[in-house]
Amino acid sequence: MGKRKSRKKPIQKPKKPTLDKVFNCPFCGHEKTVDCTISKSKGIGSVSCRVCQASYTAEVTHLDEAVDVYAEWIDKTVQANS
Repeated sequence: MGKRKSRKKPIQKPKKPTLDKVFNCPFCGHEKTVDCTISKSKGIGSVSCRVCQASYTAEVTHLDEAVDVYAEWIDKTVQANS
């Protein structure tokens, strides 16, 4: 009599963390209302709020992500207020 073959459990790969593309608006204070779109072919990234219609556009490179455009927008508003 032979021994039963045991099955190996499949190896589960850890999920890659993803970056957000929807953010909170610094002007109106609503959560998850700021959408960020990036057109890498044109080299333009835009951020706009669905509630208060605040918007910002910036030049992007192939390395930039949605978080980078949003952070640049926040930096420009803080710099303008000081």
